[in-house]
Amino acid sequence: MEKNKITQLFGIRYPIIQAGMVWCSGWRLASAVSNSGGLGLIGAGSMHPETLRDHIKKCKMATGKPFGVNIPLMYPQIEEIMQIVMDEKVAIVFTSAGNPKTWTAKLKAEGIIVAHVVSGSKFALKCVEAGVDAVVAEGFEAGGHNGREETTTLALIPQVRKVTGLPLIAAGGIATGEGMAAVFALGAEGVQVGTRFALTEESSASDAFKQKCISLKEGDTILSLKKISPTRLVKNDFYHQVQELEDRGASADELRSLLGRGRSRRGIFEGDLVEGELEIGQVASLIDTVVPAEQVVEGMMKEYYEAVEKLNRIVF
Repeated sequence: MEKNKITQLFGIRYPIIQAGMVWCSGWRLASAVSNSGGLGLIGAGSMHPETLRDHIKKCKMATGKPFGVNIPLMYPQIEEIMQIVMDEKVAIVFTSAGNPKTWTAKLKAEGIIVAHVVSGSKFALKCVEAGVDAVVAEGFEAGGHNGREETTTLALIPQVRKVTGLPLIAAGGIATGEGMAAVFALGAEGVQVGTRFALTEESSASDAFKQKCISLKEGDTILSLKKISPTRLVKNDFYHQVQELEDRGASADELRSLLGRGRSRRGIFEGDLVEGELEIGQVASLIDTVVPAEQVVEGMMKEYYEAVEKLNRIVF
């Protein structure tokens, strides 16, 4: 038997990481996932620095298990955010949306385990050069901000596996144990799950957003805003305004003007289903209930073992 690299690296029971999602992943969700045997992440992308500090302190009180913070490197107050993470002795940091070389060495000098999110194998090589401890390879099925390459998870994982021996976490379109088994067969050693955890009881997203997302069908989300930052959106009135601008060749500045400030907060956190920016992954169409995070972790592991057992029974 071979020990799992992800559970060993992070000191967790199951190789399931809850993604750090804007307006969804505060201390309640992160601590619930960690207490269930996975790795919970606080999403710093939608938090003011002192709000992040407060969530870290509350998470420490709510769990004695490992948890981490996800930090988009394009965050405008990145220096302050990183200092808070180091001051609060956060043990694990997942970085995204930027060059991993910028902060990896400094974080590791503080004893912090660093993972970085990529959308292609060329970016995975940059992670190796930067000295990160693990790579998250995210396919374009994922919700929220995506890679411009539009590479699917099943195509991406084996290509990233080919170029690096670093512990590999698959993300994008994974919400079940069967999906977990599929990416493990391709070389992943852990999964990062966003959409399924966004639609749990502990998620800080609004109930209106959750109910909208569990009603989605195939094709109800689409990758949009490609001139600014490719983002998977639910097809609502705001999306149709974006589409109208994009169809007539609008500039990036025009799209930014429509987007404005706080559009994702308005949609995900405040529940404006008409004019809000609703970010969720394609796999939402597989989800029809809002359940506790613990049930998600336990259910995925049960499904994983059942899927592996089923495959082992197949004779050719």
